[in-house]
Amino acid sequence: MKPDSIGDAYNQITDLWESTSFDRLNGIAQHKKAIAFSKNRGKALDVGCGSTGRIIDLLLESGFDPEGIDISERMIKLARERHPEVKFSFVDACTWESPDSYDFISAWDSLWHVRLDQQRNLLTMLVNNLKKDGVLIISCGGTDGANEHRDSAMGPELYYASLGLTGYLELFFELACTCRHLEYDQYPELHTYLIIQKN
Repeated sequence: MKPDSIGDAYNQITDLWESTSFDRLNGIAQHKKAIAFSKNRGKALDVGCGSTGRIIDLLLESGFDPEGIDISERMIKLARERHPEVKFSFVDACTWESPDSYDFISAWDSLWHVRLDQQRNLLTMLVNNLKKDGVLIISCGGTDGANEHRDSAMGPELYYASLGLTGYLELFFELACTCRHLEYDQYPELHTYLIIQKN
């Protein structure tokens, strides 16, 4: 699927995150664990920020100066309404070039929509945009090897891909990063998250 197809699909299902039944604590404990490794509280980036603002709220409360990017125009519109003081950009993360560097980057439940052949490049760019000792948290599919598939579990068909845990760890080691934490946080589901720190 092309990036605009992912954006269009999410434009159709923003109500899933706007519903009162959505768990606003989703991912928050994991982010608190990642923030605990952060030595500096400067700029932060939320990749695939969505509309809820819950991670932005946590970053603000933790002393960061956050911004968000997302490929869904509708998600960005709603995010701006919630946090008019925060910079949000409607962009494709794979082609985006940031003028800034960051102490903290989150790519929560967004990376897996990036095409398999683009994930290494995107993650390399994100690590390159981290300051020394900066922290990156990602969620991914905790498969043994590289994998990609499509499904319609949320309504419209969406593309999912994973480098596999070995693939992610090998890449981060190549990029001179340390893995601070790896967890299957919804086991036996394959939802996995990693906390990475730049050396």
